[in-house]
Amino acid sequence: MADDKNKPTREQAEAAVRTLLGWAGEDPAREGLLDTPKRVVEAYGDWFSGYDDDPREYLARTFEEVAGYDEMIVLRDIEFESHCEHHMAPIIGKAHVGYLPNGKVVGISKLARVVETYARRFQVQEKMTAQIAQSIQDVLQPLGVGVVIEGAHECMTTRGVHKRGVSMITSKMLGTFREDARTRAEFLRFIDVGPGR
Repeated sequence: MADDKNKPTREQAEAAVRTLLGWAGEDPAREGLLDTPKRVVEAYGDWFSGYDDDPREYLARTFEEVAGYDEMIVLRDIEFESHCEHHMAPIIGKAHVGYLPNGKVVGISKLARVVETYARRFQVQEKMTAQIAQSIQDVLQPLGVGVVIEGAHECMTTRGVHKRGVSMITSKMLGTFREDARTRAEFLRFIDVGPGR
């Protein structure tokens, strides 16, 4: 995360967009592009709002009155949009998150917010998968956590090898999800990842 003291101003960010437009061969002063720097900076504010949030704070409020519920909790198909840190190209996908509670649970929307916060940063899918799992493990202290992410990387489909229809799957298993094959298999069955689902 960048230090706020060293963060460029909005004017500097808009000037950088004008520079890129000129580098691409465009005239930044052309009528259709006059407001483009402003729009791009606003879009970046939305796309990268995850730097302003601490995902662990979403997990801080838990519930212990769950009538002794101690089975797996799974939230699947959490859609996300991120950007790869190598080419700044979109990564579009779904995250599947599960955990085995240890006396307390968290509201399910909070799991989606954790995914969203990490996604709204420059990312590498493998790192994002590990960050989501580790934050849930650190804050909730469950018996185990499983995170699986399916992502389509536009840096691969719109440039370079130009391969469409390819998705990358990453997983991070902690605690019983890693140590117990039956728990891991149950989680994977619940999320039913892959084509033809």
